[in-house]
Amino acid sequence: MDRVAVLADIHGVLPALEAVLADAQQAELIVLAGDIASGPQPVETLDLLTGLGERVVWVRGNADRELVEMARGTYDAKPPDAVSPWAAEQLRPDQVELLAGLPTTVTIGDVLFCHATPRDDEEMVLVDSPISRWAQVFTGLPEEVRTVVCGHTHMPFARQVDRRLVVNAGSVGMPYGAPGPSWALLTEDGVQLRRAPLDAAKAAARIESESTYPGRAEWVAEYLLHNYSDTEALEAFRPRAEG
Repeated sequence: MDRVAVLADIHGVLPALEAVLADAQQAELIVLAGDIASGPQPVETLDLLTGLGERVVWVRGNADRELVEMARGTYDAKPPDAVSPWAAEQLRPDQVELLAGLPTTVTIGDVLFCHATPRDDEEMVLVDSPISRWAQVFTGLPEEVRTVVCGHTHMPFARQVDRRLVVNAGSVGMPYGAPGPSWALLTEDGVQLRRAPLDAAKAAARIESESTYPGRAEWVAEYLLHNYSDTEALEAFRPRAEG
């Protein structure tokens, strides 16, 4: 396999995306593992990524699906956060169509890329979920798939699950567990879990200056200037991960 950079959960945070792209310059391929645009700079984020052309492989996440539904007026649930409805309003028609047409999984060689799990873009599985739970969510997965790469929980990890390698690339825009945009690099020698250098204060100032999201000051305070610990995140997610 070529050097593949996996970027998950960018969430429309342009400075974090730029930091990871600078860190991943040597990767021949960039796979976006979902939740790409829902955040304070959705239009700019999508424009930067589409400008990279065929170097980028796109996978749709639950937040991208929800943006499309909100933009088309078909979303009938309570919004998951305050920024999503705003972000949906910002998208151009071509960007809505782009997100609407994305696949939920992509397989390259023996590696399957998805957002949450291969069968569901919202399903929650954690680093410490038991093998029985992983076996449940991998039901029906082709035997030739030996590695599954995902995102969704914003916390990076790599672990074995019954002879398969499972990799979570973490989150570019809203990392949990440790500060700094997280991403994964896949090579023939294995996987590296990486964090790109980012000056959080400067990134926050940029977003406050460049974004028109009304709640941007509160957003950057919670997700850029503060970092939820892995303990906090795991406790919050655990009830949804028990199947």
